[in-house]
Amino acid sequence: MEPQTADRTQSPSSPSLSSPAGPGPLASFVRFVVCGGGIGVLSSFAVPLAAMTMPWAVANAVITVVSTLLCTELHALFTFGTGRRPGWRRHLQSSGSAAAAYAVTCAAMFLLHVIQSAPGMLTEQAVYLTASGLAGIGRFLVLRLFVFASGRKTPRPPRPVLPLPRPVLTQAAVGATC
Repeated sequence: MEPQTADRTQSPSSPSLSSPAGPGPLASFVRFVVCGGGIGVLSSFAVPLAAMTMPWAVANAVITVVSTLLCTELHALFTFGTGRRPGWRRHLQSSGSAAAAYAVTCAAMFLLHVIQSAPGMLTEQAVYLTASGLAGIGRFLVLRLFVFASGRKTPRPPRPVLPLPRPVLTQAAVGATC
């Protein structure tokens, strides 16, 4: 049995100290923009192309689902530095923010088509990317503060173990019988 002392600390190989703390807010935002924005730009080109063969809302939904799965993987491993792939729970939580982004982009495109009956593809791209950017900022906050928050918590320092006071033995206590 190891004696417990007040200056005892955990070793560096301890799991609680070796877990990744994750990048700071600015670094994770830059990573979010690179990963999510890159996939978002690719998706913005894929949506109108897919919309040539199916309704726009369906094309947007399909591309959103595929890009959300890919982005969640990238965000877990790279953006927020959890050190492991996301499970189903995080995928489902991330999909909630993606559903809100989907609603924002659909609403923006609907309003565009209300304002202009036949907008050009460049106008559609500009509106879609603007709506995606605004939704992306909200999504970053949700992912950082809720979905991937537990992977960034810093471990608590170990509590010092204080030695127990030694009982003072008096002559009366030594001679007492039970």
